[in-house]
Amino acid sequence: MAVASRLDTGRAFAKVLLPTLAKGAIVRRPPVEATAEKLQLDEVAVAAMRRFRDRYGPEPLRLRVTGRSIALLLDAVDVSRLLAESPSPFALATREKKAALEHFQPHGVLISTGEARERRRALNDRVLRPDNIDVPGIVADEADLLLRHVRSTGRLTWDGFAQSWWRAARRIVLGSTARDDDELTDVLRALRSDANWAYLHRRREALRRRFDERLLGHLERGEPGSLAGLAPADELREQAPHWLFAFDSAGIATMRALAIGGAGQAGIWESVRLWPTTPVILRESTEHTRWHGTWLPAGTTFVVFAPFFHRDRDRLDYADEYTPHIWPMPPDPGLVPFSGGPGVCPGRDLVLVAASTMLDALRDHLDVPTLRAPLPATLNHFRLSFVTRKVDDGR
Repeated sequence: MAVASRLDTGRAFAKVLLPTLAKGAIVRRPPVEATAEKLQLDEVAVAAMRRFRDRYGPEPLRLRVTGRSIALLLDAVDVSRLLAESPSPFALATREKKAALEHFQPHGVLISTGEARERRRALNDRVLRPDNIDVPGIVADEADLLLRHVRSTGRLTWDGFAQSWWRAARRIVLGSTARDDDELTDVLRALRSDANWAYLHRRREALRRRFDERLLGHLERGEPGSLAGLAPADELREQAPHWLFAFDSAGIATMRALAIGGAGQAGIWESVRLWPTTPVILRESTEHTRWHGTWLPAGTTFVVFAPFFHRDRDRLDYADEYTPHIWPMPPDPGLVPFSGGPGVCPGRDLVLVAASTMLDALRDHLDVPTLRAPLPATLNHFRLSFVTRKVDDGR
């Protein structure tokens, strides 16, 4: 297994990892997203990854980092193995992930291990089934109200979309009483902004308690027709922050799907393939593991840079095209928009139903300037806007 030169280790951080972190791993930063789109930083990152593979071969590339063992995956088959063998011996609860998520969700399933992880994962799998509540009905209600607003202004912007999307998210997770509780998700956003800095930002415990108390108030109602009505409040309070957090990424994917003329769940799948909302997937080995004849120590951090595997022109002849027909059974093991294996996103199906319902409700009422292939590697959702159709009589 190759070890990157110090120069290439620097390139890996400067061109791949640090720009991705700068955009915001937990909540997106609009100024950085705008700069990233202007410079097409994801294209730069994918090109750097291709050069690493050409120079060092397809095996995981070890980066020269003092005091750490870090392996950058370069082959889709290795991605499949890493995800299939999670959480043991490849734990989801990496040190960076724990440092970030503990700012707002210290007991989340993504940073849990052992029996606690099994219990919390089982709760997620049981509750986050889209047929448990009327997700399409909730989203359709909010889409109808949004369209009325859009018709009055003549344009759909990210800000207008996000306001309606968060109302739907709060109704789905907590019930209709929480629909207009902007303060809840505003406080969560502040905590997520802190989480972008992981261990470099102090934890604001008072703010987290304020969020937790407000969240618990909604959960204790157990409102029928919401996820809050499906399990005891004390169990849900550990996981609900992440459910709300995940709806942010789902909204981003929906707006981008509109920009490519997407439809249905395949449109959402493709949006997240083309522009992964979780661009870096991390795993950490809990024991010594053997990779292609090389033993890597326990505590090795494995890095999957999803845009590389999703946009690798050497592997995928459709890398930069809208290709909805490949879903839900993609032909390549490197296509992992919702992660994979035992650690696959437990809310994937619920998110697909909610996002595709919103997408299909909006798309026929907007003049969408559909992007054409080759699609850009970076797409700033904050600047997307769509005008209403000049004639919208429902035909």
